[in-house]
Amino acid sequence: MAKRGGFPGGMGMGNMNQLMKQAQRMQKQMEKTQKELEESVYEATAGGGVVKVQVSGKQEILSLSLAEEVVDPDDIEMLEDLIIVAVNDALQQMADDKEEKLGKFTGGMGGGLPF
Repeated sequence: MAKRGGFPGGMGMGNMNQLMKQAQRMQKQMEKTQKELEESVYEATAGGGVVKVQVSGKQEILSLSLAEEVVDPDDIEMLEDLIIVAVNDALQQMADDKEEKLGKFTGGMGGGLPF
């Protein structure tokens, strides 16, 4: 007599329950990691340290510091460029850290999962 029902490959309810528990543990670990990332602070400098910026893991600028010698009213464009470089570097650090820490959960899918 042929066996009916159940899961293909002989996967019983015990195995399914185990998989569900494992998925729940993984989800909790991922949520914890996501919270830690959001609370992280990333700092970058430009122009040899004359421009310094800190961003949060939520992609918010927390602080911006300018050395007096970089503030030249005749060369605002250079200052703007230095600020952009520092901000982009700090945001890239944050993105790299997120990819590294969440990549183990998403298998390289970019961390865009809804849980």
